[in-house]
Amino acid sequence: MFKEWQRRRAARRVKPGDGSALKPFRWWQPLSRILFSLALQDGDGRQVVHAIDVRQSQRFFSEDGKGRAHLYLDGRHHAESGLPAAFPVQGGTIEVALTAFGLKRCHYVTDEGTEHQLVPDRRSAEGRRARLDRDHPVLSRLIGLCSLVLLVVPALLLVPQLFEVVFQVPPVTQRFGTFTSPVQLPVWLNITLALGATAASTERALRLRYNWLLDSAAQGE
Repeated sequence: MFKEWQRRRAARRVKPGDGSALKPFRWWQPLSRILFSLALQDGDGRQVVHAIDVRQSQRFFSEDGKGRAHLYLDGRHHAESGLPAAFPVQGGTIEVALTAFGLKRCHYVTDEGTEHQLVPDRRSAEGRRARLDRDHPVLSRLIGLCSLVLLVVPALLLVPQLFEVVFQVPPVTQRFGTFTSPVQLPVWLNITLALGATAASTERALRLRYNWLLDSAAQGE
């Protein structure tokens, strides 16, 4: 019920496109642009390529800081929406959601509830990561494991220190007393752990992997 309400709310943010052509992905855009696509049948049974284009740099110039997603049908601008986005299409909805590190969701959800992830452009950072996973699965799994470790370890070490800071706030101290973290790390190590967690969340975003606890903690949500 809650997800359906979120989908309807996102659908109300969709605005019609201007019919402009989809610009090709350039070699200098892997860190600033996200491009996914999927071929779907229209009402006449014809295959139509649905492309989702997200310019990450636009979020810094948007009023809400979330940026926008653009939907193209067969290379023409069909619609746009603030993020998170839910584009109604033939037979379902294309859902798009962004984090500070990249996409966490770009899926076609049918009316029956079946989900299909859109395919990243081969020249994009997401496409290159998918190709690595396809061509070198063992190395890909190893990188994925390292990313997970780089998220779990900082969470275990930094959380007690954050609790100590919270318990230093006067109202909290007056009600619950003080708390001393059993873990005390030097500043340089805390910074290193934070940078490692950022790199790990970025790598996971390239695979559209997202965990509300680990990845949201890394971006300070």
